[in-house]
Amino acid sequence: MNWHLWMLCMVFLLGAGCQTDDDNVQKEPEENEQGGENPDEETDPEKEPTTADFENMDPDLPSFVSIDDTTPEDMQWIKVDGLTDEFDSWDEIKWFKPLWNYDVPVQMKAENSGVADGNLWIKATLDEGAERWFETSRVQSKEQISYPMYTESRIRTAHISAYNTFWLNNGDISNRNEIDVIENNSKPSCGCQPDFPWQMNSQYFHVIDDDTRREKGNFDNRNLSNANPGKGIKWNEEYHIVGVWWKDATHIQFYLDGEPAGSVVSERDFTRDLNLIWDLWTFDADWLGGLAKKEDLLDDSINTMKVDWVRTWKLEPTQ
Repeated sequence: MNWHLWMLCMVFLLGAGCQTDDDNVQKEPEENEQGGENPDEETDPEKEPTTADFENMDPDLPSFVSIDDTTPEDMQWIKVDGLTDEFDSWDEIKWFKPLWNYDVPVQMKAENSGVADGNLWIKATLDEGAERWFETSRVQSKEQISYPMYTESRIRTAHISAYNTFWLNNGDISNRNEIDVIENNSKPSCGCQPDFPWQMNSQYFHVIDDDTRREKGNFDNRNLSNANPGKGIKWNEEYHIVGVWWKDATHIQFYLDGEPAGSVVSERDFTRDLNLIWDLWTFDADWLGGLAKKEDLLDDSINTMKVDWVRTWKLEPTQ
């Protein structure tokens, strides 16, 4: 150490101190024991999804894979062609129209559903004077599927007080396995369901000899991520992607526009292979949102449920 530097050290001994040529003049930030940066410094927050992520979801995979890929390790999604359709035309190999009725006033009719303009459509019309005046329809898959699987469908509801549905089922009222992905009503007439225009009504039923087990997994789309373009958009105002990951015999996770949206756990094992179903129906009950208004069935701008596409995958081990 030279003499001038020694003198400066003595003068500032009680001050900032000094360093010799052997000392580091500028030290790099210290790392903690785990090898990270100085804990006093801010770390980058976890990457949040962006609007672009939601707008550019990969159509060859479940939508959530593009947002937050929770696919189990060593597993892969394999598309199921018989349960996947872009609805460019009616495919009688994949779909049919079972016309069993709900309660009055519903009347199922084959002519009230079809495919046009790239959509599967189900239309509600009025048969004035009939006891079953709510004319509508149902479309069901011919193929069945079991867990582990994922299916999703892009849907815009009819803006009438009715349930616009996408569901999986096998059985009858007394014995069945059922997963309701949505039972959405964007225009409740009862004055008692203010959240219905945004509420994704989802649930399961497991029925054996009329012994019913059931649990709801409802979700409000106003709780989606801020970057999600579907957040706060009513069911009739835009198409929404609704889906379900049937993980195993009891665990069922619902999805909305690429994000988890409620889940249920069945009290009993699901044992049946299930069909995919869409339909549109009404009933005079508060739990549904109230009966559809007859005048709404005469308005072709609001009386039709539209399905842009459906896509389905099985979860299988990677090779």
